[in-house]
Amino acid sequence: MTGLRERLGLRFPIVQAPMAGGVTTPELVAAVSRAGGLGSLGAAYLTAGQIAEAGAAVRALTDRPFGVNLFVPESLPEVTGAEVAAAVADLSPLHAELNLPPPTLPERVREDFAAQFRAVLELRPTVFSFAFGRLGMTEMTALHEAGILIIGTATGVQEARALASDRVDAVVVQGGSAGGHRGGWMQDELADTLALTRAVVKAVHVPVSAAGGLMDAAGVRAVLDAGADLAQCGTAFLRASEAGTSAPYRAALAAARPGDTTLTRAFSGKTARGLANRVTAEVGYPLPFPLQNALTRDLRAAAARTGRAEFLSLWAGEGAHLGRAGTAAELLVGLWP
Repeated sequence: MTGLRERLGLRFPIVQAPMAGGVTTPELVAAVSRAGGLGSLGAAYLTAGQIAEAGAAVRALTDRPFGVNLFVPESLPEVTGAEVAAAVADLSPLHAELNLPPPTLPERVREDFAAQFRAVLELRPTVFSFAFGRLGMTEMTALHEAGILIIGTATGVQEARALASDRVDAVVVQGGSAGGHRGGWMQDELADTLALTRAVVKAVHVPVSAAGGLMDAAGVRAVLDAGADLAQCGTAFLRASEAGTSAPYRAALAAARPGDTTLTRAFSGKTARGLANRVTAEVGYPLPFPLQNALTRDLRAAAARTGRAEFLSLWAGEGAHLGRAGTAAELLVGLWP
């Protein structure tokens, strides 16, 4: 079987993780792909029109392969009025500090996945990756017919086997040290990245890309030696000059120390790893995803505008303190000997 690096024609065996929320700008995606890695657009919070625009912007900057990532939607959770009231009460004092009215749930709490998926098919990126679940066979067939390489996300061996049985082209295994949202949907093992990589490589017959705590060339080499075809790095690119990372987010990353990250549901309702701050410490009654994500949208936007990192979702992996600033190309070169 031809490895992922060869199939994609990559100079470096490195994927820039598809971080949703504005970090993975077209400029970042194109810069990584142009330099010889695989740039990835985190499109989960984009409308179909925005996906088309962002994809066109990437293609205007490079003719190299790139990927697009979406979240597989689950049924919207049912919550009681008391649960909503508790979540609002949790966030209201933080809103008041930013001169915002108390939060309210918007009518639309997530984008239309079907429309997003159609936009991806029309865009025809080289790679389509997804997290939070399994695609339906209709979507899988459409991607295969379009010649788009399909990569699913697993946090454990059982999830990886399920994805392989669905005929994905590859699996991203997400170790427990990874930043951002946990991408699985069964039992999250929060496993050591190297141990998980070895276990999944033995369990499935599709190529594996490893993610979680990969901040330098030694980490990348270790997962490749463990059997991975590629290393997926997200936190390592957060301070890239082309990234959409806000100024307060960048400052918090630059000041990060070992042990500063935590797992939290406070911002989105789904477990994610980021730098600890007041929201992760003070919010105790989050609604399920994606309701909490919608409920905290105004708080996060105001915090970014006013430079208040203590109210931002500062997604980052356990190796955040090892991060560097630089161009995407410089950071990419630093991840491979």
